[in-house]
Amino acid sequence: MIDVAGYLPRVVRQTVELVDAPYYLFVSTRSVYADLAGPTDEDAPLHGDVDSEEIMEHYGELKAMCERVVQERPGAIVRPGLIVGAHDPTGRFTYWPHRVRCGGDVLAPGPPDEPVTLIDARDLAEWMVRLCEDDTNGVFNAIDLRTWRELLDACVRATGSGARLVWVPSDWLVEKGVGEWMELPLWVASGELAGLHRVGNERAVSAGLTFRPLEDIVRATLAGAETTDDAGLKPEREAELLAEFASLASDA
Repeated sequence: MIDVAGYLPRVVRQTVELVDAPYYLFVSTRSVYADLAGPTDEDAPLHGDVDSEEIMEHYGELKAMCERVVQERPGAIVRPGLIVGAHDPTGRFTYWPHRVRCGGDVLAPGPPDEPVTLIDARDLAEWMVRLCEDDTNGVFNAIDLRTWRELLDACVRATGSGARLVWVPSDWLVEKGVGEWMELPLWVASGELAGLHRVGNERAVSAGLTFRPLEDIVRATLAGAETTDDAGLKPEREAELLAEFASLASDA
């Protein structure tokens, strides 16, 4: 059994007790980690229990509690990164392929060698099925580790737009009040989230997780996922930031 929709430990316990399955794979999240300020692997401490069922407020804590319930059964716990590709409704990754396809100067969060993490939905799904078929037990971070340069260069190649990436330092973006994760999708700069893109995936790779080329993900996203109003820099906001940054660079 693969449980992709367990958010409340009470409900997960009912599922675990009612479903007579020899193997239980639970899709969790990297938000279960108690501290994301630095690099993290599967053995890092998790959030403790909470006396609440407010999912949006206590998402990480409730998922950690669900994990503890699931571990009473044989199976696996999979902690994905941001799941991307066709049919992604969030717009978070989707912003980048669509924005780069439009061409022109694209604000890119620097430095370009900073890590960024994601996982294509097809890679994740195919691998989880193999875990079930092989009865593979354990806890796994299901995350593809890339750099911002690798990601955005792949967007340029896949779209053929000729877009020019303008690398803007993160501290300057923070100074200008750019919102992390949603306004500038995938980008994080705050200290408490500094490790969000520094999560080890060696255990999952050893268990057979593989990653398709970024260009393939970009093309699938453009073909099957639309941008959203609440994810991504607005064109006028991006233009203002780029103009101000260019002015500073010319004065230096």
